[in-house]
Amino acid sequence: MKVRAVASGGSTITHGGGLTDRYASALYSLADDAHALDETIDQVAALGRLIDASAELRRVLDSPLVDIAQGVGAVRAVLEEQGFSSLVVRFACVVAHNRRLRNLRAIVAAFAALVASRRGVVTALVSSAHPLSTVQREALRARLIEAGYGQVNIEEQVDTSLLGGLVVRIGARLFDSSIKSRLQRLQYAMKGAA
Repeated sequence: MKVRAVASGGSTITHGGGLTDRYASALYSLADDAHALDETIDQVAALGRLIDASAELRRVLDSPLVDIAQGVGAVRAVLEEQGFSSLVVRFACVVAHNRRLRNLRAIVAAFAALVASRRGVVTALVSSAHPLSTVQREALRARLIEAGYGQVNIEEQVDTSLLGGLVVRIGARLFDSSIKSRLQRLQYAMKGAA
């Protein structure tokens, strides 16, 4: 399973599975066995937002100079201070203990993808020249549901180079109605006519 997540700063996290999927599956099983799946889903999403919002936390997660004890202590202190459940704190500490802190954001993304997959939710990655309004977002969601996608989670990304329109990616499918691609097609057609 290939997972792609768009962080709040616009950066993209892509990974091909393996390690992150195993950690995500383990967390899902732990939460399900503890009958705390819904709470854990919310908290892991909050953890992803916390990582995206805190440059200082990202520096700690990415630093190869942080030893195991410092990493475990830092993660425990931050997550407990933020009010995360003991299950999420313990899980993050295991990640730190196994020297996988730099993979924590990708594990969070893999967990979100696993939850979506198990709940039948399709993720649409939407790029637009300007942020979508609420009306545009709901109209897009309605069109995707009409197209047979059922439950749709929309992840937005602003790409000013599109000039206008949308680029929607759902799995391997790409729907491109951007002005940029229309201009490129027109340019190629004009070259062919000459």
